[in-house]
Amino acid sequence: HHRQFSSVIDSPCTITSTLTYPLSSSLCRGAGRELTLLLAKYYLPIPTSPLVQIFRPVLIKHLQLPRASSHPHQLNPTDSCFPSLVCTGRYGLQLAVVRTMRRTNPITLLLAAILAFGFVIFVLSPSTSSASPVSAGSASSSSSSQQRREDDAAENPLSPPTKPFFKSQPVRQDGQQAPPPVVQYDLNKLSSSANSVANGERILILTPMARFVPEYWDNVVKLTYPHELISIGFIIPKNKEGNAALAALEDAIAKTQSGPIDKRFASISILRQDFEPPLQSQDEKERHKMANQKARRESMSRARNSLLFTTLGPATAWVLWLDADIVETPPTLIQDLTAHDYPVLVPNCYQRYYNSDKKKMDVRPYDYNSWIDSSTAQSMAAEMGADEILLEGYAEMPTYRTLMAYLADTTNPNPKKAIELDGVGGTALMVKAEVHRDGAMFPAFPFYHLVETEGFARMAKRLGYSVHGLPDYFVYHQNE
Repeated sequence: HHRQFSSVIDSPCTITSTLTYPLSSSLCRGAGRELTLLLAKYYLPIPTSPLVQIFRPVLIKHLQLPRASSHPHQLNPTDSCFPSLVCTGRYGLQLAVVRTMRRTNPITLLLAAILAFGFVIFVLSPSTSSASPVSAGSASSSSSSQQRREDDAAENPLSPPTKPFFKSQPVRQDGQQAPPPVVQYDLNKLSSSANSVANGERILILTPMARFVPEYWDNVVKLTYPHELISIGFIIPKNKEGNAALAALEDAIAKTQSGPIDKRFASISILRQDFEPPLQSQDEKERHKMANQKARRESMSRARNSLLFTTLGPATAWVLWLDADIVETPPTLIQDLTAHDYPVLVPNCYQRYYNSDKKKMDVRPYDYNSWIDSSTAQSMAAEMGADEILLEGYAEMPTYRTLMAYLADTTNPNPKKAIELDGVGGTALMVKAEVHRDGAMFPAFPFYHLVETEGFARMAKRLGYSVHGLPDYFVYHQNE
């Protein structure tokens, strides 16, 4: 095969030149691709044989390009790909081999040397178009946060959502993107340990959201765990209130993700529910009516499971469930919870309020779903129908379980104190990702007469995992 490149050069003595060279498919891999060099630069406006004589050996010696894999339009020619160089024009100049120079004009030699040197620089200089965004980012920033983001970037847009996608994709000869690579993940090397920061363990924060509470987002942004190791997932209902929440959430995300690099999260996913919520009103009293609990919590289970199964990736070490109305936690929440190295761990959820009796701000328990089971509750469950569930925190259903909410020492708290539990709430819940991978989810049906987070705790224990709580470690729910 032959490729011909023609150039017309405007000069006092215009020459129409053609550079012809054979491309051997056995010697030049990638034959058929266009050579991305401006060959017009090879032609000289002065039609003197010494220039061409000097230029040809430089061309033959220095025309070494990167491999074809480094750029979709570059060849990998060798000297053997250019056995002949024929330049023809009005002057009938044909050079098949280098001949002895006939003219030794010093100016001509100087010009030839300068042009030859410029050509070498042009050929050997790296192409800016082939530089990927990743390498460009690494060169421009010495931030360890930025480097860790780039090192952990996904290889393909279809890679798991917990690994942010930055890298450019190869393009085939037909102009189409290459198919996704086959990637093997060795989950035996994935750690979820007490040294989560030191081991670079990735955290997935999951939040079902019906309304956007600005204090929730402000609190998440203040978390001191490295943000490049945090991915966040939301699921929002498709209704008027959900649309308003989505708009406000997207505005908050845009501000954070365009701000300082160390404040940006690795990735953020937003899902929309494809089923109607059972309650149209999100009023606190309406949400917590006993008559609404079964339908409400079964719907919450479906939302949690959809969010979990969609966002859990092979790099996720921990999953932090955080309700959208948790407005205050310690900034070291993630480090504090993972330091215990428990498979399932729940802090105590309280609420700040104004105590009219004491005439000052005070705290009170909010979440009663973290408990130690009782024989009374077990007896009640034994007499229930298959579709009935036990609920906690209601006078109409006295279970006499030991509630973690009432085990807190608010005067002299010991935040590291841990107790074993049988049920957990989901306002703030840290779970090792392997617990979910092994099948523990949030039952949207009565499971041992339990649903949602309490059913999850029972399922985790049936799988052999322990469940613990921190009675003196507090997170705070919004006071509506």
